[in-house]
Amino acid sequence: MERTLLLVDDEENITSALLRLLRRDGYRILRANSGKEGLELLAQNEVGVIISDQRMPEMTGVEFLSQVKELYPDTIRMVLSGYTDLNSVTDAINRGAIYKFLTKPWEDELLRENVEEAFRRHEMKLENTRLTQQLHEANEALSRINHELEQRVEDKTREIVRNLHILQISQDILDFLPVAVLGIGEDGLIAIANQMAHKMFGNIGERPLLGEMASEVMPAELLMGASTQECYKQVGKKQVRLADGQDVNYWCYSMGEASHSKGVVLVVDPDT
Repeated sequence: MERTLLLVDDEENITSALLRLLRRDGYRILRANSGKEGLELLAQNEVGVIISDQRMPEMTGVEFLSQVKELYPDTIRMVLSGYTDLNSVTDAINRGAIYKFLTKPWEDELLRENVEEAFRRHEMKLENTRLTQQLHEANEALSRINHELEQRVEDKTREIVRNLHILQISQDILDFLPVAVLGIGEDGLIAIANQMAHKMFGNIGERPLLGEMASEVMPAELLMGASTQECYKQVGKKQVRLADGQDVNYWCYSMGEASHSKGVVLVVDPDT
């Protein structure tokens, strides 16, 4: 980044001498012979450090730099003047309008060191501003992400509640059907059983069916017709006589063709 220095002094020989001294340090140097002209240059250029005389017509150095502080607070502002002007700039130094007071006549190396230090201070301020802005943007992005996550969680929770409600309604419908409905996984485990199924095969509801092996709680005659291979062959209802002599109608549907589940759905109608 180019370092731009503004020199403000109504005595042209002063700014010329400073120009000869400081240009060896690689600065881009602007010159103004009044505070008004200095403000005009600041409006057109990005300046890092300003060195201004105190005693100037129309506008003193303190008045000029006080305006600069309000308009361009990131600039580093210094006064270069005689010892007799120190009292007049003390208040401005205390208020932060002026970073440092340099005296005339100056020591070349000391002046160069002060200008170098001022630029480092200016660049540090810019870097802090940049990092603060990055942090602000990162916080805003994080806030947006958190809001989106909260919205997703809220939407997902609403979806889960809705699905649970639908599932409950579906279960209620199953339970009030006048036929027994059982879902049997390919491993033979009963995953679904409505009230009629519990009444028929669970000893009038005393024996739980869910999670039980179908072979342990259901008649073998019915399970033979409800095998996956047999279900593929069946069209329409079938009838089977159970060991107790009861005839029942049943329907068997293989899962897997139109769903991700594997196994069979068995529907049994005790009324033949």
